[in-house]
Amino acid sequence: MKMEYIFEHKDKVRDYELDVQGIVNNSNYQHYLEHARHEFLLSKGISFTELHDKGVDCVVSGIEMRFKTPLKSRDEYIVRIEVKKEGIRYIFLQDIYRASDNKLCLKSKVEAVCLVNGRLEDYTIEGLI
Repeated sequence: MKMEYIFEHKDKVRDYELDVQGIVNNSNYQHYLEHARHEFLLSKGISFTELHDKGVDCVVSGIEMRFKTPLKSRDEYIVRIEVKKEGIRYIFLQDIYRASDNKLCLKSKVEAVCLVNGRLEDYTIEGLI
């Protein structure tokens, strides 16, 4: 099944993100995914700060990552996003591709839920989907 991405964010690997093997350390991919999600939300006019000020906190409740091809120093990459809502969860399907050859580097599924005044609720973020 072909993914229908609705957003993409381009960035590049920084040398301090590498491990001793000369590839991006696995923990940094979560940073890439989170930064891309924040950029996506901002592109939709959605601010975490404004949501928080209204008593709404969106938090990651689960994450799956499948590593395919490692990124290396100075590689440019593109995080592509698809999002859907399943019950109370927002599901962000995020894939990372190496920009030079469009090679898939990571497949991920990030699940998020909303806490309203500290309580788990089925909250609809206007404009997200």
